[in-house]
Amino acid sequence: MAKTGRRNEQDYRGIMRILFVFGTRPEAIKLAPVIKELQVYPDAFDVKICVTAQHRKMLDQVLDFFDIVPDFDLDIMRPDQSLTDITTKTLKGIEEVIFSCRPEWLIVQGDTTTTFAGALAAFYQKIRVAHVEAGLRSFHKYAPFPEEMNRVMTSHLSDFHFAPTPKARDNLLREGIVDEKISVVGNTSIDALFLCLDKVSNWKADEFPFLERIDFNKRLILVTGHRRESFGEPFEEICYALKSIAESNEVEIVYPVHLNPNVRRPVFKILSDIPNIHLIEPLDYPSFVWLMNKSYIILTDSGGVQEEAPSLGKPVLVMRDLTERIEGVQAGTAKVVGTDRHRIIHEVTRLLNDREDYEVMSKSLNPYGDGKASVRIREKLLELCNRRFIGDE
Repeated sequence: MAKTGRRNEQDYRGIMRILFVFGTRPEAIKLAPVIKELQVYPDAFDVKICVTAQHRKMLDQVLDFFDIVPDFDLDIMRPDQSLTDITTKTLKGIEEVIFSCRPEWLIVQGDTTTTFAGALAAFYQKIRVAHVEAGLRSFHKYAPFPEEMNRVMTSHLSDFHFAPTPKARDNLLREGIVDEKISVVGNTSIDALFLCLDKVSNWKADEFPFLERIDFNKRLILVTGHRRESFGEPFEEICYALKSIAESNEVEIVYPVHLNPNVRRPVFKILSDIPNIHLIEPLDYPSFVWLMNKSYIILTDSGGVQEEAPSLGKPVLVMRDLTERIEGVQAGTAKVVGTDRHRIIHEVTRLLNDREDYEVMSKSLNPYGDGKASVRIREKLLELCNRRFIGDE
């Protein structure tokens, strides 16, 4: 039935039907605090959750930790599947979920293939899309790949944009997205980090058998790396840099190695026999947060780590040629070092030996938020809920 202008006041208490769609661990981490926030208000929001399981094991760990039970599980993960496989399976699966629950809004996060396919599926069914962590840009089509184009296309399929920073908002405005469809809320990764810290702050090292060989009296360097654009020679350069750092300094290097064979092959080939380099399996989210908090320096190509580590006072060296999270670089919490071994060695050595430079990075203010992004998202969704009965929207 067509809307016919303003309804009576009782209609503003109508429940907004929302479908969250995500498929990887980072998406789950960053949407978990939003989901939990909305679930506190069942009289305002009817929340449904669809996971694609683009990353099965790592996703399930986050769901268990935050006590989130999906209503729909597409379970698309298969060995060696292509981006086309992920996109087509996700697109078809979400179409069926939309037919089943008919949401008013579909919420996606970030820049994965699930994010883009979820937004596209909603667009095809004329379901409104809200994009959490909208507006990040590297301005390079293939760096990161495929994430940069995933987020650009998702932006232009979305009806509302939750930008983490003013710079992200400015990026959206430059692309022609109108200001009233953007809300700067901070990054939900900080919300998730603070929730997690509350639970792990009293954990001890002896609770982790896989860390028993690590000397926590030495400075700890935490490493993560998995980007597609670094497969091949760039990953070998990273590994040789880590080898040199380990052999030249009294440090402990801990590297939770991503499951992708393109990462594991060079890492284990080059680094497996070095006593103070500890190659461990990927960690669940709370264990990783605990380890971040124990580290001295973090080397990463992860976007989420670039956002979270500054809240813990940890300098971040970004092993990529470009970053879409330029706010951290400008604030002094992060520095882009690329994948060149000599540059990585130089910057790590500088932080290990120059206390003043270390203090500047570790004490810089985190530009990504205060841990209240989920509350701001909930408030904006309530505003949108009230608007939906006004006029001929």
